[in-house]
This record gives sequence, C-alpha cells and structure tokens, in this order.
Amino acid sequence: MQLTPEIVKRLELLNDKYAVLGQDLSSYLDGLLYAEVTTYWDYIELETLLSLQKPKTSFPDEKVFIIYHQITELYFKMALNEFEQLGKNLKIDATFFVDRVTRINRYFEALIKSFEIMVSGMEREQFLKFRMSLLPASGFQSAQYREIEFYSTDLINLLAKEKKEAMKLETDIHKLFDHLYWKEGATEELSGKATLTLTQFEQKYKARFIEVANMCKSNNLWQVYLRLPEDDRKSSSVINALRTNDLNVNVSWPLAHYKSAVRYLNKGETDIAATGGTNWQKYLPPRFQKRIFYPALWSADEIDNWGKHWVNEMLS
Repeated sequence: MQLTPEIVKRLELLNDKYAVLGQDLSSYLDGLLYAEVTTYWDYIELETLLSLQKPKTSFPDEKVFIIYHQITELYFKMALNEFEQLGKNLKIDATFFVDRVTRINRYFEALIKSFEIMVSGMEREQFLKFRMSLLPASGFQSAQYREIEFYSTDLINLLAKEKKEAMKLETDIHKLFDHLYWKEGATEELSGKATLTLTQFEQKYKARFIEVANMCKSNNLWQVYLRLPEDDRKSSSVINALRTNDLNVNVSWPLAHYKSAVRYLNKGETDIAATGGTNWQKYLPPRFQKRIFYPALWSADEIDNWGKHWVNEMLS
C-alpha cells in the first residue's frame, strides 16, 4: 500500500493530536494494529440486550410488554441526550434549536404511533393475568420521563394546577417538588397517603430528581428558548417546534396510555385498578391535569380547552 499525501497528512494530524497530550503516536498505532475488528453484535452488545427480557410469568405476551417498555426507555434516553446538548450549548441559534427539538418531537411521535403495536400485540386476558405479578410496579415510575419534564420547562409548570398560583413566587426546589402534579396520581384518594408505588419511587430517585431540577432551573428548554435572539424567538419554526413538543408530551402521549387503559382496564361500571394504585382515570386525561410546558405560547382559549380537540380526535 502506498502512503498517499492524504494518509501522510492524517498521520501528521494524529501525531499533533497525541503530542499535545504528551502521548506517543506509535504506541497508539500498535494498539490499532493488534485490536480486534469491531463487529455489529459486539458494538451494540446485542447478546446482552436480548437477554434483558425476564418475564415474571409464563404468559408469552408478557415479553411484548417488557420489550415495548424497554424500547420506550431507550427513546427517552435519546430525547434526554438532545435536551442535554441544548442546555449545555450557550451559543444556540434558531437552526440548532429547531433541529434538536424536532429530534425530540420525532422520538415522541414514534412512541405515540408505536403504542398501538403493544396494545394490539397482547391478548387482554393474558395482560389482566400477568399484570398482577407486577405489583406494585407502574409505568408511573419512569425516572427518565420525569427528567424529560424537568428538562422541558420551569418547575412551576409541573405543579398540581391548584398549587401554581399560590407558589408562583417560590424558588425553593424542595418546596416545589413536594407539590409536583404526578404525586397526586399516586396518592390514595380516601386516606390521602402516598401509595407504595410513589414511596418506592421517591426513595430511589428523589435525590436525583432534586439534583436535575436544580440543574434545569437555568438550562431547561424554555430557558434556552428565552436566551435566543429576539428574532429567533419570534420565528414560526421555533414556536411551532415547541408547541408540537408540548402537544406530543402533554396530550398525545398520555392519551395513548389512556386509550390503552380504557381498553384493558375499563370494565363496565367498575374500572380495574392500575398495578401501582395510580388513579389513571384522573391522572392521564390532559383536560384534568392541564399540564403545559410553554403556556406563553398558547392563547387563553387554547389553554381553557387544553387537549379537548386532540382527545376527540384520538379517541374517536
């Protein structure tokens, strides 16, 4: 093989790179010489990935349930990767902003459209049986989804709606955290006590959530938007990207869950309880929570009728 000028140039660049680090290029070339060729299955750790499905029962459709939720968490991880890039980059223009938010939107749109795969991929009778082995676990306990919320908006917008006005000037993260909207979804209605699902969830993740919430005070997506130049903030592509994000996460995604809950858990006059004890009838419908990441981008009428148009469209 002939050492072309292009190869020589690359070797010089590599030498300069490692010289700055006080490293010897020849040693790294030796490592490259002896290294095994990378294979697809090793690179993505395929065998490990395919071994992570561990059903609790013998019902075959439980494996569908597990795989779908694992895929969901991987999509959440991709979304968080985009949020982190947006938060860390202090010199963002409209093009970069729209590109990254559009990526997040695509991830959620893929999840929303694929939800029917899981719903149609399980027999109702099997689901109602194997789900009992999952107690008290619940999709409510997705830590990455909660982090996506922290990365999306100011914490005040994640409070229970009846607490927002009274706490709009509060800055203490711990006090705000105590009134996050999703806590009500895992609180026993009669006693007012936290369910085991919520207790376990907070024991494992509360410290992490406080850390992320503090970090996101100035780096959440809304704050990144406010740092854009004025002309970029007025850009229709920027505004539409954020509005789409709001609808994907706060309307279409919970509605996809609600639609499946109605299919599997609605039983005439008496609904079947969720595995985690969550009040899915009030927790999932957007019209009850009115969770909105970017209220300044919506009209008063749109906020008053939040989710109604899309509810009718999705459930029709």
